[in-house]
Amino acid sequence: MAERVLFFFCIFFTLSVTLAVSRSLPDSKTTILDVSNSIQKTVDVFLADLTKSSEIDKSLSSSDSLSFQLHSRSSIHRAHHRDYKSLTLARLGRDSSRAKSLQARLDLAINGITESDLKPVDSVFGEEALEGPVISGTSQGSGEYFSRVGIGRPPSEVYMVLDTGSDVNWVQCAPCADCYQQTDPIYEPASSTSYSPLTCETRQCKSLDVSECRNDSCLYEVSYGDGSYTVGEFVTETITFGGSASVADIAIGCGHNNEGLFVGAAGLIGLGGGLLSFPSQINASSFSYCLVDRDSDSASTLEFDSVTPPNAVTAPLLRNRKLDTFYYLDVTDLSVGGEMLSITPSAFRLDANGDGGVIIDSGTAVTRLQTDAYNSLRDAFVKGTRTLPSTTGVALFDTCYNLSSMKSVEVPTVSFHFSNGKSLSLPAKNYLIPVDSAGTFCFAFAPTSSSLSIIGNVQQQGTRVSFDLANSLIGFSPNTC
Repeated sequence: MAERVLFFFCIFFTLSVTLAVSRSLPDSKTTILDVSNSIQKTVDVFLADLTKSSEIDKSLSSSDSLSFQLHSRSSIHRAHHRDYKSLTLARLGRDSSRAKSLQARLDLAINGITESDLKPVDSVFGEEALEGPVISGTSQGSGEYFSRVGIGRPPSEVYMVLDTGSDVNWVQCAPCADCYQQTDPIYEPASSTSYSPLTCETRQCKSLDVSECRNDSCLYEVSYGDGSYTVGEFVTETITFGGSASVADIAIGCGHNNEGLFVGAAGLIGLGGGLLSFPSQINASSFSYCLVDRDSDSASTLEFDSVTPPNAVTAPLLRNRKLDTFYYLDVTDLSVGGEMLSITPSAFRLDANGDGGVIIDSGTAVTRLQTDAYNSLRDAFVKGTRTLPSTTGVALFDTCYNLSSMKSVEVPTVSFHFSNGKSLSLPAKNYLIPVDSAGTFCFAFAPTSSSLSIIGNVQQQGTRVSFDLANSLIGFSPNTC
């Protein structure tokens, strides 16, 4: 009798352990959201002491590796909002502009139109254009992740926005005819011994979408979807990593007229796939970043020529022959709670004309999916959360919950599935996010009527994303910031 009891106890114990382990596996049907912790972070945004973070930023690492420190926007630019909901609405507003600008750029490329085709070159660089009205985004900014970068020799340390959706690197330069507010002093070209203007016949100048030649000097212009722009001289400079390791002769815009961009940052480092992007100019075979929680003052790293972690979930990296800037993922389906949605393959396919597809972007916050795909995802998630109290939508979010009375909740796992048979399961905090400090949480996906789907940075937070350019793979390594 005792042996029989022991036998059944062993079976029960084994099953219990198996179930407990299975709940923690990446492909588990459900996952836990820590509601209390998420709400507390929304409060901490307005209480955090940013001094410590700034001191860490300005004391750069002495590492010789090609690596930048990576910070969230809130860690260097204190939010001027009365509460977390107003901060969220501001973020979502600029995020909508970002998503529209990416689609607009793709539409132009598909139709073989460049920015220079839209307006005469003289009007771009003429005095009238610089004095004309523009739509300013300065009051809100649009950069979400920043790095501390040394420009010139000796290096002048400044904050730069990191953007996988752009190619041209640029920094605000003295003398400034029109510069927006930034955290650091405006860069002084005269103080750098490595500053060198590019001539009009150089490969770098000819690679610009919009340029002009004046006195054999190359002038550039880059405009963004919200009416913002940067105009100035195209030059080469030395870029310094981590306080010591540096790369010379990087083509970068020296912007004397800049409007409506990136409050706090001095400029932008383009991480796209084009010829003028930073990875392309240093001939990087790979790069990776880990985006920390954007309400956090902690830091991570942007690394070049780093090895993809062995535990990474990899997916095929596709390129668009019409636009080499964007990085496309070969997504085939989504699942909720372990159940495949069987979304029509054409919803995620990059076609022969360069239309459609799914890009991964560091500058877009909320993941956008074609409307039919989004509806399938949302409906499956709503079905799996019927026991949670729902509430009215917020801005672009149509699926929200009142979790104010709960410390934690169990929700269905959301996963991306790729053409190589692998899948990426997201943590609950990467798709059910707080929009205020009162316990309102929303499903952080949104529909788009455009052909382009975008995996945004909310879904990437806490995961090291590796771009293996040599082998055309994108890797995802959770919890490796």
